[in-house]
Amino acid sequence: MLDDTLKAQLKAYLERVTQPFELVATLDNSDSSREMLELLQTIASLCDKITVRTDGNDARKPSFSLQRVGTDMSLRFAAIPLGHEFTSLVLALLWTGGHPPKVEPEVIEQIKGLDGDYQFEVYMSLSCHNCPDVVQALSLMAVLNPKVKTVVIDGGLFQQEVTDREVMAVPMVYLNGQVFGSGRMMVEEIVAKLDTKSAEKEAAKLSAKDPYDVLIIGGGPAGAAAAVYAARKGIRTGVAAERFGGQVNDTLAIENYISVLETDGPKFAAALEQQVKHYGVEIMNLQQAVKLVPAEEEGGYVSVELANGGVLQSRSIILSTGARWRNVNVPGENEYRNKGVAYCPHCDGPLFKGKRTAVIGGGNSGVEAAIDLAGIVAHVTLLEFADTLKADAVLVSKLKSLPNVTIITNAQTTEITGDGSKVNGIRYKDRVTGLEHLVELEGIFVQIGLVPNTEWLRGTVELSRFGEIVVDAKGHTNVPGVFAAGDCTTVPYKQIVIAAGEGSKAALSAFDYLIRTPMPAAQEAVEA
Repeated sequence: MLDDTLKAQLKAYLERVTQPFELVATLDNSDSSREMLELLQTIASLCDKITVRTDGNDARKPSFSLQRVGTDMSLRFAAIPLGHEFTSLVLALLWTGGHPPKVEPEVIEQIKGLDGDYQFEVYMSLSCHNCPDVVQALSLMAVLNPKVKTVVIDGGLFQQEVTDREVMAVPMVYLNGQVFGSGRMMVEEIVAKLDTKSAEKEAAKLSAKDPYDVLIIGGGPAGAAAAVYAARKGIRTGVAAERFGGQVNDTLAIENYISVLETDGPKFAAALEQQVKHYGVEIMNLQQAVKLVPAEEEGGYVSVELANGGVLQSRSIILSTGARWRNVNVPGENEYRNKGVAYCPHCDGPLFKGKRTAVIGGGNSGVEAAIDLAGIVAHVTLLEFADTLKADAVLVSKLKSLPNVTIITNAQTTEITGDGSKVNGIRYKDRVTGLEHLVELEGIFVQIGLVPNTEWLRGTVELSRFGEIVVDAKGHTNVPGVFAAGDCTTVPYKQIVIAAGEGSKAALSAFDYLIRTPMPAAQEAVEA
């Protein structure tokens, strides 16, 4: 199951295990049980502190738990965690074996201080690149606090359970039997939802920070590049981001970033964060900006108000808030979101194995999604509003060669239908004949482009009719001291490499602004 290279790497990692523990398996006669046992025995053969038992009695078969000797920790995998989840397995082994996690000490203390009964179930798929963060967060919480019990469930392995609970998007998290959340979540975000007093404490801590020279709002490629360029100028730089890495985290393959032959989104995002931290930039993650307050006078402090009530100040601001998937905005979309309406085919595609699906959108992302889904689902119907597909010719040719794909152009989606609990169809109007049609199906993937994350700036910063921040050639906005870069701006072609270049340019423009603008009076007094 693991080749020699992977075994050698795993053996090297497991040398960090300091405390003995057991892998307790619950198995049956299925092929998946045999695969799981082979994996567990391989792991145990690589570390003398790990032993395997096969006398588990869990209801889910196959599954296995990690049990540290002398503790009440409860962490179980109803999965064979390979693919995107192999790293999650390795980390779970290390943490269970006593290796310290790379998490801020205050977060660890928060986890250990949680008091209550927390029984988590997280559904994931092995092809989901959004799932590992959630799986790793909940695994760590189970290792650190015996009151937190976590079960990681592969939706593809337990298809009937997924159907019964109507899980149609991953990661999907249940807490004590009730839906807790869906989509990517970091450990800090999960802990904050459980520790209701943490937001107030965090707001006070943020508001007490000294003003920055450059404050960057958004942590995608544009924000990261801006942070590096600003920090290299020797000025006080901070980044406030909802999710460091931004939309890159949701990108599977990256093959067009110059000098990097091939990588994936999560790896690229991690590299961005590593380089930004290398320059001593202060990163404030999981922070949503809700209001921009311009300086009262030229050269004063610009303020940014956050959703938790905190306020950050800076002599200059770089807005790099990026963009998100555009909604199709028809009846049924919101009602059936995560109940058959999805936006990430790589993450949620395996949940629709053998079912009928549709993709809305005939650009590159839509056609790529249809091609990926065609290898998993029973049938794909691709709906494109225009009279031709807009994707690259090579992609269109590949799509047309697939036997289980139907392409419909001139199709205006009018409604997503369902039975009250899940999707059962999609209605569209033929723009040539005017006739309406209903396609019966179980899943719909929306792939119709992006919308900038700029609603909170309306009325403060000039926006285009598409909601993009209007910038000049140097990244200036219409507000003194405020710059912008990346997918949230009017700069054409939303590409990672372009966003990074624009972020660098905005940082240089901000520095030029700072050296030509007098220091705020309060700061001058402090430095004097």
